[in-house]
Amino acid sequence: MKKPNLLLAVLLPIVLVMGLWVGAHPGNLPDPAKDALGYDESQRSLDDAVEVVHDRYYREVPKEVLADKAIAGMVDSLGDQFSHYFTPKQYERFLEQQDSRFSGVGLAVTGHPRGIRVRDVYDDSPAERAGIKPGDLIIGADGKSLKGLKEDAAVNKIRGEPGTDVTLVTERDGKEKTIEVTRATINLPSVASRTVKVGDKKVGVIRLAQFTNGAHAEVAAAVKKEIAKGADAIVFDLRGNPGGLVNEAQLVTSVFQENGVVVTTKGRNTPTTVLKAEGDAVAPKIPMVVLVDNDSASAAEIVAGALQDNKRAKLIGRQTFGKGVFQEVLTLPNGGALDITAGQYFTPSGRNLGGTGVKTGDGLTPDIKVVDRAKTKGDEQLNRALDELKRELQQ
Repeated sequence: MKKPNLLLAVLLPIVLVMGLWVGAHPGNLPDPAKDALGYDESQRSLDDAVEVVHDRYYREVPKEVLADKAIAGMVDSLGDQFSHYFTPKQYERFLEQQDSRFSGVGLAVTGHPRGIRVRDVYDDSPAERAGIKPGDLIIGADGKSLKGLKEDAAVNKIRGEPGTDVTLVTERDGKEKTIEVTRATINLPSVASRTVKVGDKKVGVIRLAQFTNGAHAEVAAAVKKEIAKGADAIVFDLRGNPGGLVNEAQLVTSVFQENGVVVTTKGRNTPTTVLKAEGDAVAPKIPMVVLVDNDSASAAEIVAGALQDNKRAKLIGRQTFGKGVFQEVLTLPNGGALDITAGQYFTPSGRNLGGTGVKTGDGLTPDIKVVDRAKTKGDEQLNRALDELKRELQQ
């Protein structure tokens, strides 16, 4: 009676090992077995190609490298600028970059033909301590002119290791000033707010940097603070905002909009979903405008598009980026990940702002177009927004 139990005890580990081996080496199975497991001809060809290159190529290339290249090539062939393959090391770096910290002087900026224009100065930052103000123009860093550089290139001249110094040349009201600033680790705030006087009125200027988890709560708190300080109107600044979480876009819109559709998402293998404003809006009636530019993308376009379509706010600034698609990040057994376009989103009026990932989209057209000019002092887009709100408040 004990022999069957003994035989079972011996066979079970063997079956387990064979199962693990088959899972790791499906290409080595005979064709009938592959067919039985649903291992189709395309999968066989891919696995056989990896085996051939690994075994026959004149120099040895590790299988994991070949697999990385094969996956990357497959994703590249889609021609989708928003879909990527992360190798295990790249995925580690990607996760690290989700941290809302960076090393620099603590500025939010926008590009300018002569350098970069300061849009915001973060609280308790080296830049604030050095006396840099919103509207200042930074035209040089460490003896090098920033004229003609793209925004990212100019910013990289200023960033560096914490504790190191950078010498900046700033310009305010036509006067240049050279200052030395010590870089530090900056905790990037999702939301920054300030009060601006426009005649006898107060306007709360609220800037959202990105749609991270919990951003809606920070926006709501900032709006409440500005209203408590007597704000008669709101400027919601989404310039340079690259987007983020779609559910945060829904909830941020809900701060300013009592009801109605915010966005509709559709995908081939994801169900069509209609997201509406929910909860109690903090500021559903206060006059407001939204600032946008070429770098306002994704979730920022969802919010701006919803507020524009629902006649809640005018958009002021430049054409938005035009993304129109959303991605899912799916991890792979090798420790890497696919960041793959899974569907499209549509504004309440049915507009899709992107080019389906493979071409440039139209984006949102501002109700009032304003482009910063080289000789203009201060923040021309913000100034135009304040003028618009002043006119509205006087009606």
